[in-house]
Amino acid sequence: MANIKSAKKRILVNETKAARNKAIKSKVKTAVKKVEAAIAQKDSETAKTALRAAIVEITKAGTKGVYHKNTVSRKISRLSKAVHDIA
Repeated sequence: MANIKSAKKRILVNETKAARNKAIKSKVKTAVKKVEAAIAQKDSETAKTALRAAIVEITKAGTKGVYHKNTVSRKISRLSKAVHDIA
């Protein structure tokens, strides 16, 4: 355990940030799963609405620094392609 006050603070701040990142990643994963479930059922309309919601969540995660911008772009691109292929 750290003895220096600033090191103790860093530990607390890192825990807070890790919890925030984990929550955001969880939201993204849930949104992606909804899109993939709709794709698996070949339900075009549900997939499109779920894709819109997923794009919002993924973009927010990128804006907040949880994902790199290229990762965001790749995730959106792959989901969009998958939805487009069933349409």
